[in-house]
Amino acid sequence: MQEQKTDYALITAVLEGNTAVYADLVKRHQRFVFTMAMRFAKNREDAEEIAQDCFVKAYKALGTFQHTSKFSTWLYTITYTTAMTFLRKKKLATLSLNDDENTVQIENHISDYNANSIEKKSGYAYLSQAIDLLLPDDAMIITLFYMGEQSLEEIAQTMHMESKTIKVKLHRARTRLKEKLQYLLKDEVKELI
Repeated sequence: MQEQKTDYALITAVLEGNTAVYADLVKRHQRFVFTMAMRFAKNREDAEEIAQDCFVKAYKALGTFQHTSKFSTWLYTITYTTAMTFLRKKKLATLSLNDDENTVQIENHISDYNANSIEKKSGYAYLSQAIDLLLPDDAMIITLFYMGEQSLEEIAQTMHMESKTIKVKLHRARTRLKEKLQYLLKDEVKELI
């Protein structure tokens, strides 16, 4: 059985001319990069575009990777930056909660969550829905910390912030996530009664 090569070994092989090996790096990290992109884009097509852009940018900049952090941290930094740039380009409008039209859109958005009761059966679906309701930075921190198993220092590096700031933001994001979960689960309890 062939031993799985480390990210560093694969990077070295790519830099030495074996560019086909880059596909192994993509396969290894594509799921999480896509998950991070979805946290920002909120739709599959945009998330796929962001993820593809990330891997292209990473490939082009692979020679600048200095091995001072994990490859995943470096790649997630590219993902974060790419997603933020993508959102700026799309000029997503901020909703005013006092606007009647936006209130209807928010109500429709919330009712969409209630429409798919089969998916709501799993705890993961609730967690994913709650994370989707968070602000992008909060969702990113939660995703990197729990799903990406990144340390506070690695998240700080990815998001270009101090680790103390990330620690505070993580605490606040957990509180907001708890509120979102309580909101989603409250509706489920009503349906069961």
